[in-house]
Amino acid sequence: MFTSAYLAGLGAGAGLIVAIGAQNAFVLRQGLQRNHVAAVVLVCILADICLILLGVTGMGLAVQQHPGLLQWLRYAGATFLAAYATLALWRAWRGESGLQPASDGAGSRRRVVLACLGFTLLNPHVYLDTVVLLGSLSTQYDGDGRWAFAGGASTASVLWFLSLSYGARALLPVFRSPVAWRLFDVAVGVLMLALAALLLARRIG
Repeated sequence: MFTSAYLAGLGAGAGLIVAIGAQNAFVLRQGLQRNHVAAVVLVCILADICLILLGVTGMGLAVQQHPGLLQWLRYAGATFLAAYATLALWRAWRGESGLQPASDGAGSRRRVVLACLGFTLLNPHVYLDTVVLLGSLSTQYDGDGRWAFAGGASTASVLWFLSLSYGARALLPVFRSPVAWRLFDVAVGVLMLALAALLLARRIG
């Protein structure tokens, strides 16, 4: 039972995490630029694990009972995504992207971490996916089985963000071209504008 619960959590977590989204695009970009990668990975993993544990301990019902909070997050998230999309498209227009990592100053790291938290916590779907959906799936297991499910889902998060961020180095030869960076920023900008529009168009909950 323990092993099957762990594998079920691993599969469910991977299915929800491994998807094209604003957070993953941000993590990939930081990995390509080698810009505070460890901090970004740590924030993403810890946030996921905390949300998964909230779901397993029964907080999913509380999230469902407060639709007003999800609606607030919907508008805040859409605004955040639209602002970041504008920055990405501006970088593409100006050709300001590149492989040179930003300075290691505290301010730069702080901005990166705050942006990562924005992509992670201002997305209402992350609460529906981790707290509500994974929390609901975990209820089919009792006792240690439920924690094994949470462990599997958390493992999926750890493996994914480590692979996405540090695996991005395999793409470095491609992104030595300024044209590739411009195309990447255009794709990121369009993706985030589309996600912002979807958040505004579809009511959450």
